[in-house]
Amino acid sequence: MTDRRLLLVHAHPDDETIGSGATMAKYAAEGAHVTLVTCTLGEEGEVIPPELAHLAADRDDTLGGHRIGELAAACAALGVTDHRFLGGPGRWRDSGMMGVVSNHRGNAFWQADLDEAAGELVKVIREVRPQVLVTYDENGFYGHPDHIQAHRVSRRAFELAADPVFGEGEPWQVAKFYLTATARSTMRRTAEAIGEAGVRFLAEDTEDVPFGCADEDITTEIDGRAHLDRKIDAMRAHATQISVDPPWFALSNDIGQEVLAVEHFILDSGMPGPAGPGAPAEAGGLGEPYKREADLFAGIH
Repeated sequence: MTDRRLLLVHAHPDDETIGSGATMAKYAAEGAHVTLVTCTLGEEGEVIPPELAHLAADRDDTLGGHRIGELAAACAALGVTDHRFLGGPGRWRDSGMMGVVSNHRGNAFWQADLDEAAGELVKVIREVRPQVLVTYDENGFYGHPDHIQAHRVSRRAFELAADPVFGEGEPWQVAKFYLTATARSTMRRTAEAIGEAGVRFLAEDTEDVPFGCADEDITTEIDGRAHLDRKIDAMRAHATQISVDPPWFALSNDIGQEVLAVEHFILDSGMPGPAGPGAPAEAGGLGEPYKREADLFAGIH
């Protein structure tokens, strides 16, 4: 398959790098057309560097514009040249964490009309004609309203893009629809390792974490170890949101996480392809060769 086209839908700038940066860098380096759609500018994010604190929503409220530049730099680091904001920059605003006042803004992404937002994504799908679409699971991985909405919008667009009655443009059927995933075993391993590493980041208590998935649920393992440096550079580009101390990073909560070079996905729709060689456990894989797909395009001809 020579003309591979991958479309990823993420909620805020920095989500693309944290959850799928190594995968994006790998496919971009291999010549695939990688398109990133970001749903909001991330206006409600907490700002880490003190000298940039004035950008925050409760002060100058200029963080969104600043994060456009951060995202551009991150995409450049990953080798991704096709990036769009859903409906244009600022069409929908960051909703903030679940249950906060900003969820109820009229232009919050959480409040977006599903078919309207999906219609904007359908335009991108019909233009790019990707074989593979990637977004979050139905819980948005950890329950953020914008991540949940990104899943809903992507799911709806996946269905509508192939409907000849909906919208304009030539209908297109995406072959495979994937959900980003992190195995609970990976989360436990990271928490234990960072607790022993002696860095300034905190170790997370993984006993009662209500997210992550069982190892056996993961269908696809992408080995991006050759592109880890690109992912780290992209993380550093998101300086308002991410502190980086390789191989670790943290968000504003200062809870340490590993910069994962092996990224996992769950095939939600489409036919699975043949299994490939898995990455060894010590490299971040699940240590089960030839049990999972090793390519998002596996089985597509």
